[in-house]
This record gives sequence, structure tokens and C-alpha cells, in this order.
Amino acid sequence: MKSPLQITARDFKLTEADENAIREKAENLDLFYDQIMSCRVRVEIPHKHQRKGTLYNVQIEITVPNGELVVKKEPHEDLFVAIRSAFNTARRQLQDYAEQRRGDVKYHEEMPRARVSKLFPERDYGFLMTPDEREIYFHKNSVIGHKFKSLDIGMKVRFVEEPGEKGPQATTVYTTG
Repeated sequence: MKSPLQITARDFKLTEADENAIREKAENLDLFYDQIMSCRVRVEIPHKHQRKGTLYNVQIEITVPNGELVVKKEPHEDLFVAIRSAFNTARRQLQDYAEQRRGDVKYHEEMPRARVSKLFPERDYGFLMTPDEREIYFHKNSVIGHKFKSLDIGMKVRFVEEPGEKGPQATTVYTTG
């Protein structure tokens, strides 16, 4: 962490053990992302409940390059549990942020579109025509969310393509309307 940790308690005084627990958990955040610029932890008692007793809110603000991560959990009656829960969430957010920065996050491509171009119901297969005019074979067992026998020529579909023995084939065909 580039700046010193800031710990603030509102409406009560933190014990030395509580502050040490916060410091230890904040130092561990550097293990998950080593570019943390600053970390601010605020612990507060939002309001006293007559029936439930004291509830603790823990909010963590972490400044990272190009942004800030904010963690605010639901109040909990056990201060240690509230601190642990907030830091676990902060750790997950930092891991996600680090993956994005490294480019590790995978983005799934949209499934290609096509139209049903030929059907051979007596033989349980057909062909799709892609926008770039490639012909893709499919079997009736590849059709999801629609019955093969109710497919029509020209129907729009999305599909998953794999190489087959005699050329490209659709292993999954979803109707789109």
C-alpha cells in the first residue's frame, strides 16, 4: 500500500485488538493486488436497536490505479464477523480487478447466426446457411428448445460449430424466432 491505512470508528471506540485485526486484514490485501494506493476502513454503529442490540457496519474504500473499490456490507452484531466479511468481499473485488487489468477475464463471443436452408426430416438432418453463405450440417439431436420436425426453411437460428467428418457441422442449434 502506497499510503498508510486509515481506520475510523464512528459512534464508539475500537479496541486495540479490533484495530490490529483490521490492520492485519488490510496488509493481506496486498497479496491479492500489489498496486493498492490507499485503503480507508470505517466502522460505525448505524443506530442502536432496542431488541437486536448493537450492529456494526464496516465500509472499506480501496484506491487502485484508475479507480476505487468500495465495500459496504450489511450490519452485523459481531464486530469481528463484520470485519471478516467486508475484507473477504474486498479481496474478491481486488482479485477481479487484478484479472481485468491483466486481461485474464474471458469474454464469450456471441454464437453465430444462420438460417435453416435445407431439411431432410425422413433422414433426421438438415443444413444451415450462414450470412457468409457457408453451409453447415446439423442433426435433429442438435436442435435445442424446438422440435426438429417443426423447423421451417428460412427459420433464424444460432449455432455452435465444430469440424465434422465431411465438413463443418452444428453441434448445437438454438432457434431465435
